[in-house]
Amino acid sequence: MKIHFFLYCLLFECLVCIRVQGQASEGQPLHVALKDASIGDLVTAIESQTHWHFYYDKGQFDSLKINIAEGQLSLQKLMELAFAGTEFHYSIFGDQVFLTKERALSFSLLREGPAEKSTSGAGRRGPGSEAGGGRETESGNEDESEGGRQTAAMERKLFEIGDKADARLKGPATIAGYIKDFSTGEALVGASVLVEKTKVGTSTDQYGYFSISLPRGKWILDIQNIGMRDTRRQIVLYGDGKLNIDMQSTIIALRKVVISAQKISNVKGTQMGFVKLDIKAIKQVPVVFGEADVLKVITTLPGVKTVGEASTGLNVRGGAADQNLILFNDATIYNPSHFFGMFSAFNPEVVKDVELYKSTIPPKYGGRLSSVVNITSREGNKKELAGTAGIGPLTSRLELEGPLVKDKSSFIIGGRSTYADWLLNLLPAQYKNSKAAFYDINLNVSNDINKNNSLYVTGYLSRDRFNLNSDTFYTYGNQNFALKWKHIFNYKLNSAFSAGYDRYDYGISSQAIPQAAYKLSFDINQYYLKADFTGYFSNQQTFNFGINSLLYKIHPGTYQPDGEQSLVVQDMVATERALESSLYFNDHYVVNAALSIDAGVRGTVYNYLGPQEVSYYQEGVPKSTSTVIKTTDYGNGSIIKTYGAPEIRFSIKYAFNDSTSIKAGFNNQRQYIHSISNTTAMAPTDIWKLSDPNIRPQSGEQVSLGVYKNLKSNTIETSVEVYYKRIDNYLDYKSGAVLIMNHHLETDVLETQGKAYGVEFYIKKLTGKLNGWISYAWSRTFLRMNDSTQGTPVNNGAYYPADYDIPNNVTVVGNYRVSHRLSISVNGVYATGRPITLPVGTYYYGGSFRTLYTNRNENRIPDYFRMDFSMNIEGNHRIHQFSHNSWTIGVYNLTGRKNPYSVYYVSENGVINGYKLSIFGSAIPYINYNIRF
Repeated sequence: MKIHFFLYCLLFECLVCIRVQGQASEGQPLHVALKDASIGDLVTAIESQTHWHFYYDKGQFDSLKINIAEGQLSLQKLMELAFAGTEFHYSIFGDQVFLTKERALSFSLLREGPAEKSTSGAGRRGPGSEAGGGRETESGNEDESEGGRQTAAMERKLFEIGDKADARLKGPATIAGYIKDFSTGEALVGASVLVEKTKVGTSTDQYGYFSISLPRGKWILDIQNIGMRDTRRQIVLYGDGKLNIDMQSTIIALRKVVISAQKISNVKGTQMGFVKLDIKAIKQVPVVFGEADVLKVITTLPGVKTVGEASTGLNVRGGAADQNLILFNDATIYNPSHFFGMFSAFNPEVVKDVELYKSTIPPKYGGRLSSVVNITSREGNKKELAGTAGIGPLTSRLELEGPLVKDKSSFIIGGRSTYADWLLNLLPAQYKNSKAAFYDINLNVSNDINKNNSLYVTGYLSRDRFNLNSDTFYTYGNQNFALKWKHIFNYKLNSAFSAGYDRYDYGISSQAIPQAAYKLSFDINQYYLKADFTGYFSNQQTFNFGINSLLYKIHPGTYQPDGEQSLVVQDMVATERALESSLYFNDHYVVNAALSIDAGVRGTVYNYLGPQEVSYYQEGVPKSTSTVIKTTDYGNGSIIKTYGAPEIRFSIKYAFNDSTSIKAGFNNQRQYIHSISNTTAMAPTDIWKLSDPNIRPQSGEQVSLGVYKNLKSNTIETSVEVYYKRIDNYLDYKSGAVLIMNHHLETDVLETQGKAYGVEFYIKKLTGKLNGWISYAWSRTFLRMNDSTQGTPVNNGAYYPADYDIPNNVTVVGNYRVSHRLSISVNGVYATGRPITLPVGTYYYGGSFRTLYTNRNENRIPDYFRMDFSMNIEGNHRIHQFSHNSWTIGVYNLTGRKNPYSVYYVSENGVINGYKLSIFGSAIPYINYNIRF
C-alpha cells in the first residue's frame, strides 16, 4: 500500500513538473518577425527556437495571413497576435501546442491529428548503424485500403526517426528508405525527396531507395513523382533511421498544371545527353501495326537515327549499330528486334522505363563507344493478382503478375507471339510463300528477404524463324538469365551483386537438295559477375564504385551436313574466348546550389585467351594468307594478348537559376567486341568478332556542351547540345570480303578512323491537354582509311560519309487528350537520305566488262518523310470492376509515301537498271484491343 501511495505521489509530482515547465516555457521570449506569412512559417519560426511541437490541420489555415512586427514576444503573446480577429484558437499542454478552429480541443485531433506522433516500429533498430541503429517507421505496413484518406493520415502524422537518446549527439543524422507505389508495391525509380525550407533534396535509385542527411530536429519532406500524387511526411530526426513511403497514382485533371522537382531534373542534373522515358510516354507514340515499341520511340529523340524502316540497330551520335550497349535488367541483348526489325524484342506490358545515355556515360557502364540503352522491367504487383492482354493485326500478348507472399515478394510473366503469315501472303508473288514467326517470354521474381536484403531473379527468352519464298530457313534468338542480390550495409552504403548468363545465336538451314542440305550456326555466350556500391557521404557527395568481370565465349561458325544423304563437308571456325574485367569509381559532388561535378574513371583489362591458333603477318603490307610469317598454337587458358586503358568520364553543371543551366562533358571509351557486316542495318547473320593480336579494340572520345532552359513554370523543357566525337579502329570491310566461315577474318577487314559532330535541339512539353516533343539534329559522320599497309586506301585516303550519315533529322511527336477516355497522337519524321555508292559506267578489263562505281557513299537515296496517326479509346474509369479495356486505332504512313529503303541496280540484257525498294509504300491501318485486369 505504501508503495502504491509512493508511486501515485511520484506520478502527480511528474505531471506538475511537466505543467510547470510548460508554463515557464510559455513565457520564454521569442524573436519573430513575419509579413503576410502562413501558419507554417509561424510554426517553423517558433519550433526552430524552442522544443515545442505544433499540431494542426493545415487545410483549415489556408486563408490565414500573419503579420507580426519584429520583437521579443512570449508564446502566448505571439499566438494572440497571430489569431487576433480570427476564429482560430490555441491550447498549450507541456511542450505540445494544438491549433484549432473550435474553442474546445477535438479528441479526433489528439488521436489522428495533423502531426500525430507515430509509434510504429518503436524500439526497433535500423540496419547496421554503428550508433546503435535508429527507429524504423514503415508506412507501407499501415492499412491503406481507403487510399487517399490513408495518405492524408500519413501526412498528418509526426514520424520519429532514430532513438531519442541520440538527439543530443552532434552532427547530422541520416534518414533512408524505399518509395513505392501503394497500389502495387513496386519501387518508384527517380522519385524526388525534397526538404521544405531548404535546397536539400535527393531522388530514388533503380530500386526505389533514397538516403538523405539532415541536422537533427523537425523537418517536412515533400515527395514527388510523375504520375503519382504528391505527398509529404513530417518527421522528427533524432538519429539514423528508416522511413518507407507509399505514393498513390493519380489522374491529373486536363487543365491542371503539375510542377515537380523531376521537371527541373534536366536543368539541375549533371548528366548530359540523358533521356528517360516511362512506358506511358512510349505507348503514346504511333508505330507500325500499333504495338508500343521501345526502340522505335528512342529513334524520335535527337541524335538517335536508324538507316530506314524495318531496320534493326540504332546509330547514336555518329556511332555504328554495334557501338550501343542494350541492357534489359542488366542483361546484354545482342539482337533487339523481331520480324525483320518491325518489332523490338521487348514486351511493352513488362517494361517500366527506358534510359538513354549518349554523352557522358556513367563509369558503371562500359564496353561500347556510342550509347547505353538501359531498359528496366517492372517487378510485379505485390498486393494482388493482376494482368494485361492485347491483340493486334500481327501479334498477341499476355502478362500476369501478383504476389507470391503479399507485400514481400512478387512475380511478373509476359509473353508475345505472332501470326503474320497472312500478311506475307499479301506481298508480291516472289514473296507469297514466305513464312515468319516469333515469340518472347519474360519472367521476373523479386523477394524482400528482410529490411536489409532483397533478391531478384530475371529471365528472358526470344526466338525468330522465317524464310523468304525459299527453302532456306533462318532462326535467331536471345537467352538471358540473371540473379541479383541487393544488400543495405547501413543508411549510407548499399550494394548490388549480380551474376548472369547471356546468349545470342542464329542458324541457317536448307534441305531443298538432300545431297547439299546444310546447317550453319553461330552463337555468342557471355558470363558475368558484378558488384556495385553506392555511398551517400553527405547530401553534397554521392560515391559510386564497383567491379565486374565478363567472360566471352564465341563459336564464330559451324557448317555441317543436314541429313544422312548430305555430302556437305563439315567446317568449323575456331572458338574464341576472352576475359574483360573492370574497376570503376564515380564521385558526384555538389559544390553549391549552382555548381555540380561528376567525375569518374573506369579501368579495363582485356585478355584474349587460348586455346587458339594465331597467325602473325608480315609488317608493312596488307594482311593476306600469303603474308603469314608464322602461326602459334596457344594452350587452353593461356593469355594470348592483353589490352587495357583507363576511361575518363567527366561532366560539370552550372545553374544560373532554377530554370537555366549550362553543362559540359568529356568521356573516352573502349570496345573489345566488333560486329562485322556488309549490310547497312544490323542483320541476324552479322558476325561478332573479339579483339585479338591482329584486330585491335575500338576506342573513341567525345566532348560535348549544352544549354538547358525550362519555360512556363517548368512545364516546357528546351535544350541545345553540341558534340564532337573521334573514333579509332572501327572495322569496315574490303570490297569482295567474305565474312561468314572465314578462318582469317582479319585479312578481309580494314581498321578505319572516324569523326562525328553535330548540334541537337530538343523541346518537350510535359503537361496539359497537348503535350509531346520536337527534336532536330544536324550531324555528320565520316570514316577514313588511308593506311596503305592495310590495302588500297578508300577514296584515295580522304574522309567519306558513313553508311548511316544522315545530316538532317526532324521528329515531331504530339499527344492531345480530348477527354479522360479519348486521346489522339501524331508522329512526323523527316530525314536526309542515307549515302550510297552508284554505278556510273562500265569498262573492259581482263577479258570482260566490269562496272565502274563512284567514290564510296558519294550519292544519296531520296529524302525520307512519314506521318503517323493514332487514337486511343479507353473504357470507363470505374475502380471497382473486373477489367479495364481500351482500343488503339491508327494509320502508319498516313500520306502513303513510298519512302526508299534502298536503291539497287541490276544488269538486265546488258543494261544496268536501277530500282527503288520501299518497305511500306502505302498507308497501313491497324487496330489493337487491350485489356487490363
